[in-house]
Amino acid sequence: MRVDAFNFDLPGERIANRPARPRDSARLLVVEDELTDAKVRDLPEFLRSGDLVVVNDTRVIPARLSGQRGQAKVQVTLDRDLGEGKWRALGNPAKKLQVETEIIFSSDFKAVVIAKGERGILTLDFHCTSEEVLTYLEKHGSVPLPPYIARPHGPDGRDVGDYQTIYADEPGAIAAPTAGLHFTPTLLSALENAGVGLTRLTLHIGSGTFTPVTVLETRDHKMSAEWGELSPAAASAINSTRARGGRIVAVGTTVLRLLESASDDKGFVKPYKGDTDLFITPGFRFRVVDLLVTNFHLPKSTLFMLVSAFSGLDRMREAYVYAIGRGYRFYSYGDASLLRLNVI
Repeated sequence: MRVDAFNFDLPGERIANRPARPRDSARLLVVEDELTDAKVRDLPEFLRSGDLVVVNDTRVIPARLSGQRGQAKVQVTLDRDLGEGKWRALGNPAKKLQVETEIIFSSDFKAVVIAKGERGILTLDFHCTSEEVLTYLEKHGSVPLPPYIARPHGPDGRDVGDYQTIYADEPGAIAAPTAGLHFTPTLLSALENAGVGLTRLTLHIGSGTFTPVTVLETRDHKMSAEWGELSPAAASAINSTRARGGRIVAVGTTVLRLLESASDDKGFVKPYKGDTDLFITPGFRFRVVDLLVTNFHLPKSTLFMLVSAFSGLDRMREAYVYAIGRGYRFYSYGDASLLRLNVI
């Protein structure tokens, strides 16, 4: 399918620079037979007792570090822990970071480039444990905000809290599961009071979430692999909900991708631990997820392709034209939508 089929006009001012406060006061566009304007705090009104909400409990790490290569300043964003002190990373400027380059972050914290792959992806060796790297990041790293959020001087104190879900627990992501940023303790209590269940999985979002699609045909695009885990307890809760006739509500595209990766052809979900590079485009047969809570995405992005597969390309085009006209805010800090699976 042509990538241009997923293009649309998005005015720059529609990309949110700050989140709504409180979080659940963000707008919610409900895309069913009709388009309904609501607030995220109204979500329980659109669900039923016996439904199950699934969230991603990954925690964003302050993965961006500034260092020096000789006299030149460089910046790296750690993308994935490879074990034994080695990390996959993005470097800037990439041309200055070749194999055997030493990057000095402080007198007692350094790394050496031991490999350089496609798109400038680096492998760094810190010669220390993962725990020591994470400890250093917590003290000296910064949050790697998406390039679409304007921060001339980098993330500020508000971003440290804003760019993290309230249930973030498992460190390892370099980007937030942004649909979950809207959730508050009050909203979680309201869902529980409405008889809606909650379970968790983990998918560590990597740099691939920022990678633009540069090919002409969707079949030629390759998704970067991301690590995820679905526990036996979570798998059991999902299967039990479906057996009782309840619906599975994925909070975010990351949740949807891991659930569909973990299911068999009949929609039975098994515990999962490992990588997924599932790329969802129109024609994909969804087996597990019935409803999707997700933010508004950018033109020609893999995320807009996914929601178009889920609810139909024509329907999503219609919804996005409506959202832009009504002033909905887009992307990571933007508003949300509730999508129903388009069953044809």
